[in-house]
Amino acid sequence: MRDFKHSLLNYSIKRLLQGIPLIILVVLFSFAIIQFAPGEPISLIAGGDDMTQEQIDYLTEQWGLDQPIHIQMWRYCTKMLRFDLGISYRQARPVLDIILERLPYTLLLLIPSLLIATVIGVSVGVYCATHMHSTGDSVMTVAALTGYSVPLFWVGQMLILIFAMKLSWFPVSGISDLRSQAQGLAKAWDVFLHLVLPGLSLIFSYSAMIIRVMRTKMAEVLQTDFIKTARAKGLPESKVIWGHGLRNALAPVVTVVGMELATMVMGATVVETVFGYPGTGRLIFTAISNRDYPLIAGMFFFISVGVILANVLVDILYAVLDPQVRYN
Repeated sequence: MRDFKHSLLNYSIKRLLQGIPLIILVVLFSFAIIQFAPGEPISLIAGGDDMTQEQIDYLTEQWGLDQPIHIQMWRYCTKMLRFDLGISYRQARPVLDIILERLPYTLLLLIPSLLIATVIGVSVGVYCATHMHSTGDSVMTVAALTGYSVPLFWVGQMLILIFAMKLSWFPVSGISDLRSQAQGLAKAWDVFLHLVLPGLSLIFSYSAMIIRVMRTKMAEVLQTDFIKTARAKGLPESKVIWGHGLRNALAPVVTVVGMELATMVMGATVVETVFGYPGTGRLIFTAISNRDYPLIAGMFFFISVGVILANVLVDILYAVLDPQVRYN
């Protein structure tokens, strides 16, 4: 146990240190987004072009845009170390405050969807692998291929058309009914109803990917010698599959989820835009539409660092599942 903890700790520290150069590159790229974006920053800050030269000079000095680019970069990087992501051109508020206002809504949508999709994907993938070429396997495989191929925005629009417009079972958009004065459990139920359709869109896409990977890997694991040995010892089939096979088949699923984290975040952006959901995904779309470059750069930094740290956690989890990774 001590060797396990020691090797896992060393591996975790190594992976965290490897993430630092990537974060530095993200900071530099965020600075580049603001510097080389099209349009005149002062006109974007002021919200128009009808300014006198004195006003332009004043704003240029106030925002430090009259300094050489290397000084601007140094100031930007030092601010990043303090998590000062700058001021939004359009909202005239700290970018970090704007992001933190929206982040809980995105996490409320993204984390449960990913967890449910993982449970569904693993369970269905194991079923397909243990019932290869059966009717159920064929149906699930086609469904998974469909879910992986169909664009998320189309799935969202179909769910709105059927369950919101036709059946009126769920709300069309938002996070809650603005006209409602409900509190407590009634408020929570209202939020839950607004989460169902965007959550189903993400679950449909995420689980499809996991099913395909889990089915393939589990089928390979079930043909290995240690599985045949476990069956020869007379162990129950359920213990062979879920106790021995699943642990060895999970590692690739963890890897795929880690590799697809950035894609998942972009998927959340599409879903939030389709459903008018007030999360960070819709915030990105609004910032791009308004050419709010500090907010775009701040979102890029925030999401990139989050994906890097999430991948580090995925690698650590992979090391827990596969001892060879941490020892090598």
